Amino acid sequence: MLAGSQISRFLVLHKELDADDGELTRTNKVRRGFIADKYGVLVNALYGDQKEQYIETQVKFEDGRTGSVSATLKVGDARTFTPVKAAA
Repeated sequence: MLAGSQISRFLVLHKELDADDGELTRTNKVRRGFIADKYGVLVNALYGDQKEQYIETQVKFEDGRTGSVSATLKVGDARTFTPVKAAA
């Protein structure tokens, strides 16, 4: 029943999601709309045919300074399984 919900592609982010950058709430819940805007190129790479994607993001340090972090992330393909027919 959940065969369509299998993870087929993945990537490891170049930095942790952080509340100081606006990516998480103070209770560590993901701000999905903000993530969709900030990391849209990565989402497109996951759903496209790309094997890697370059990204550069602004980060805010605890002491108030800002900086930039960039990386070329590899998009991995996960092993998926064919759906099993339901028992009669």
